[in-house]
Amino acid sequence: MTQQIRNMYDFHVWANQTMLTHLKKLGKDVYTREIQSVFPTVSKVIAHIYVVDAGWLDMMQGKSMNEAMADSVPLTADAESKSMEELEMMYVQLSERFKAYLDEQASLEETIVLDNPYAGVRETSRAEMLLQVVNHGTYHRGNITAMLRQMGHASVMTEYGLFWYAG
Repeated sequence: MTQQIRNMYDFHVWANQTMLTHLKKLGKDVYTREIQSVFPTVSKVIAHIYVVDAGWLDMMQGKSMNEAMADSVPLTADAESKSMEELEMMYVQLSERFKAYLDEQASLEETIVLDNPYAGVRETSRAEMLLQVVNHGTYHRGNITAMLRQMGHASVMTEYGLFWYAG
């Protein structure tokens, strides 16, 4: 495993935590307020990022995409029912599972077959899958930023360049 791939995952964890810390300052009303946007609430975006992260870890560990998607249904309901603080703890536990998995890998470059029921079969590496996790989170943190502005609140910067200086 290259250090760069691991560093990208560490960035993802940092960016999620930075956003959650900001959201806690804004309060539960902002977190759960229904608006007309990409997602109906910020809380649903945060839950979505969590559920998709968990699914990608399951797939990296050998679960099929169909299995991971089936498992996401009850996991989504569970994540969406949690408070910010509870979901924050779930993120911490998931990142610990991810990091333990990454630490066990001699390389993430081994090619595996990913069978996406919507897009087809593709060979990919676990490194690429991990970059997808990071990219997906970045995309949806951008959604949260737009949603916060729509509600009249500032967001918080979570870009990779800032992460370089945060540690």
